[in-house]
Amino acid sequence: MARSSRTNDWGFPRWRGYGSERGATKVRMCDRHGCDQPGDCPAPKSPNSRERWYFCPRHAEEYNRNWDYFAGLSAEEAAEREANEKRDASGYAEQAYHAWGGPGDGRWTRDELRAFETLELESDADFEQVKTAWRRLAKANHPDVRPGDSEAAVRFQAVQAAFEILRRAEERRPR
Repeated sequence: MARSSRTNDWGFPRWRGYGSERGATKVRMCDRHGCDQPGDCPAPKSPNSRERWYFCPRHAEEYNRNWDYFAGLSAEEAAEREANEKRDASGYAEQAYHAWGGPGDGRWTRDELRAFETLELESDADFEQVKTAWRRLAKANHPDVRPGDSEAAVRFQAVQAAFEILRRAEERRPR
Protein backbone atom coordinates (compact mmCIF):
# COMPACT_ATOMS: atom_id res chain seq x y z
CA MET A 1 0.00 0.00 0.00
CA ALA A 2 1.39 3.38 -1.01
CA ARG A 3 2.19 5.69 1.81
CA SER A 4 0.50 9.10 1.64
CA SER A 5 2.93 11.93 1.33
CA ARG A 6 2.72 15.68 1.17
CA THR A 7 3.37 15.72 -2.58
CA ASN A 8 0.14 13.97 -3.53
CA ASP A 9 -2.22 14.81 -0.66
CA TRP A 10 -2.45 18.20 1.01
CA GLY A 11 -4.64 16.94 3.83
CA PHE A 12 -7.60 18.80 5.23
CA PRO A 13 -8.98 21.11 3.91
CA ARG A 14 -8.69 19.92 0.35
CA TRP A 15 -7.07 22.57 -1.77
CA ARG A 16 -8.29 21.15 -5.07
CA GLY A 17 -11.61 19.76 -6.19
CA TYR A 18 -12.56 16.13 -5.76
CA GLY A 19 -11.50 14.03 -8.71
CA SER A 20 -9.02 16.61 -9.93
CA GLU A 21 -5.64 15.45 -11.07
CA ARG A 22 -2.23 16.93 -10.69
CA GLY A 23 -1.25 16.01 -14.22
CA ALA A 24 -1.60 18.15 -17.30
CA THR A 25 -5.09 19.32 -18.18
CA LYS A 26 -6.60 17.45 -21.10
CA VAL A 27 -7.65 19.88 -23.82
CA ARG A 28 -9.96 18.81 -26.62
CA MET A 29 -9.05 20.41 -29.94
CA CYS A 30 -11.53 21.94 -32.39
CA ASP A 31 -13.10 19.33 -34.70
CA ARG A 32 -12.86 21.64 -37.70
CA HIS A 33 -10.18 20.33 -40.06
CA GLY A 34 -6.98 22.36 -39.82
CA CYS A 35 -7.95 24.32 -36.69
CA ASP A 36 -5.50 24.23 -33.78
CA GLN A 37 -7.67 26.06 -31.20
CA PRO A 38 -9.25 24.38 -28.15
CA GLY A 39 -12.72 23.00 -28.93
CA ASP A 40 -14.82 23.91 -25.91
CA CYS A 41 -18.15 24.64 -27.65
CA PRO A 42 -20.23 21.46 -28.15
CA ALA A 43 -22.61 21.32 -31.11
CA PRO A 44 -24.95 18.48 -32.16
CA LYS A 45 -23.94 16.48 -35.21
CA SER A 46 -27.59 16.02 -36.22
CA PRO A 47 -31.07 16.57 -34.74
CA ASN A 48 -31.94 14.14 -31.93
CA SER A 49 -28.37 12.82 -31.81
CA ARG A 50 -26.24 12.53 -28.69
CA GLU A 51 -23.06 12.84 -30.75
CA ARG A 52 -21.38 16.22 -30.61
CA TRP A 53 -18.83 18.22 -32.51
CA TYR A 54 -16.52 20.35 -30.39
CA PHE A 55 -15.60 23.66 -32.00
CA CYS A 56 -13.59 26.70 -31.05
CA PRO A 57 -15.74 29.86 -30.60
CA ARG A 58 -15.02 31.07 -34.16
CA HIS A 59 -16.11 27.81 -35.78
CA ALA A 60 -19.04 27.42 -33.37
CA GLU A 61 -20.32 30.80 -34.58
CA GLU A 62 -20.01 29.67 -38.19
CA TYR A 63 -21.76 26.37 -37.38
CA ASN A 64 -24.65 28.11 -35.59
CA ARG A 65 -25.11 30.58 -38.43
CA ASN A 66 -25.58 27.69 -40.90
CA TRP A 67 -27.55 25.32 -38.61
CA ASP A 68 -30.96 24.24 -39.84
CA TYR A 69 -32.96 22.63 -37.05
CA PHE A 70 -35.43 21.10 -39.52
CA ALA A 71 -32.82 19.73 -41.96
CA GLY A 72 -33.83 16.38 -43.47
CA LEU A 73 -37.47 16.60 -42.35
CA SER A 74 -40.49 16.86 -44.59
CA ALA A 75 -42.80 19.84 -44.20
CA GLU A 76 -45.29 17.74 -42.20
CA GLU A 77 -42.59 16.39 -39.88
CA ALA A 78 -41.19 19.89 -39.37
CA ALA A 79 -44.66 21.25 -38.52
CA GLU A 80 -45.28 18.35 -36.12
CA ARG A 81 -41.93 18.90 -34.38
CA GLU A 82 -42.59 22.63 -34.07
CA ALA A 83 -46.05 21.99 -32.59
CA ASN A 84 -44.63 19.46 -30.10
CA GLU A 85 -41.92 21.86 -28.98
CA LYS A 86 -44.41 24.69 -28.55
CA ARG A 87 -46.61 22.37 -26.50
CA ASP A 88 -43.67 21.28 -24.34
CA ALA A 89 -42.61 24.88 -23.79
CA SER A 90 -46.10 26.18 -22.99
CA GLY A 91 -45.24 26.41 -19.29
CA TYR A 92 -42.55 28.92 -20.14
CA ALA A 93 -44.96 30.90 -22.31
CA GLU A 94 -47.42 31.14 -19.41
CA GLN A 95 -44.70 32.67 -17.27
CA ALA A 96 -44.03 35.40 -19.86
CA TYR A 97 -46.47 37.58 -17.90
CA HIS A 98 -43.87 37.78 -15.15
CA ALA A 99 -41.04 38.56 -17.54
CA TRP A 100 -38.68 41.47 -17.07
CA GLY A 101 -40.27 44.76 -18.11
CA GLY A 102 -37.32 46.22 -19.96
CA PRO A 103 -34.20 48.22 -19.30
CA GLY A 104 -33.41 49.55 -15.87
CA ASP A 105 -32.16 48.29 -12.57
CA GLY A 106 -35.23 46.29 -11.51
CA ARG A 107 -36.87 49.00 -9.42
CA TRP A 108 -39.62 49.77 -11.93
CA THR A 109 -42.47 47.79 -13.47
CA ARG A 110 -43.27 47.92 -17.17
CA ASP A 111 -46.11 50.42 -16.55
CA GLU A 112 -43.82 52.68 -14.54
CA LEU A 113 -41.20 52.62 -17.30
CA ARG A 114 -43.88 53.59 -19.82
CA ALA A 115 -44.95 56.41 -17.49
CA PHE A 116 -41.38 57.72 -17.50
CA GLU A 117 -41.43 57.66 -21.32
CA THR A 118 -44.74 59.55 -21.36
CA LEU A 119 -43.29 62.21 -19.08
CA GLU A 120 -40.14 62.34 -21.27
CA LEU A 121 -37.86 61.30 -18.39
CA GLU A 122 -35.11 58.75 -17.81
CA SER A 123 -35.92 55.87 -15.46
CA ASP A 124 -33.44 57.15 -12.86
CA ALA A 125 -35.33 60.43 -12.35
CA ASP A 126 -36.38 61.22 -8.79
CA PHE A 127 -39.92 62.20 -7.81
CA GLU A 128 -39.18 65.94 -7.85
CA GLN A 129 -38.21 65.65 -11.52
CA VAL A 130 -41.40 63.65 -12.14
CA LYS A 131 -43.51 66.45 -10.60
CA THR A 132 -41.70 69.11 -12.63
CA ALA A 133 -42.17 67.23 -15.91
CA TRP A 134 -45.82 66.52 -15.07
CA ARG A 135 -46.53 70.22 -14.39
CA ARG A 136 -44.75 71.31 -17.58
CA LEU A 137 -46.57 68.79 -19.82
CA ALA A 138 -49.94 69.31 -18.10
CA LYS A 139 -49.72 73.07 -18.63
CA ALA A 140 -48.71 72.64 -22.26
CA ASN A 141 -51.51 70.16 -23.07
CA HIS A 142 -54.35 71.31 -20.79
CA PRO A 143 -57.75 71.54 -22.58
CA ASP A 144 -58.31 75.07 -21.20
CA VAL A 145 -55.01 76.23 -22.72
CA ARG A 146 -55.69 74.48 -26.06
CA PRO A 147 -59.47 74.45 -26.59
CA GLY A 148 -60.64 72.33 -29.53
CA ASP A 149 -57.35 70.39 -29.82
CA SER A 150 -58.37 66.75 -29.32
CA GLU A 151 -54.78 65.46 -29.56
CA ALA A 152 -53.73 67.77 -26.71
CA ALA A 153 -56.61 66.45 -24.59
CA VAL A 154 -55.45 62.86 -25.19
CA ARG A 155 -51.85 63.80 -24.34
CA PHE A 156 -53.09 65.56 -21.17
CA GLN A 157 -54.93 62.41 -20.07
CA ALA A 158 -51.84 60.28 -20.76
CA VAL A 159 -49.67 62.67 -18.72
CA GLN A 160 -52.17 62.57 -15.85
CA ALA A 161 -52.27 58.76 -15.89
CA ALA A 162 -48.46 58.54 -16.00
CA PHE A 163 -48.16 60.87 -13.02
CA GLU A 164 -50.70 58.80 -11.06
CA ILE A 165 -48.77 55.59 -11.74
CA LEU A 166 -45.49 57.14 -10.58
CA ARG A 167 -47.11 58.82 -7.56
CA ARG A 168 -48.51 55.48 -6.39
CA ALA A 169 -45.13 53.84 -6.95
CA GLU A 170 -43.50 56.55 -4.83
CA GLU A 171 -46.02 56.00 -2.02
CA ARG A 172 -45.35 52.24 -2.05
CA ARG A 173 -41.57 52.70 -1.99
CA PRO A 174 -40.08 52.04 1.46
CA ARG A 175 -38.48 55.04 3.14
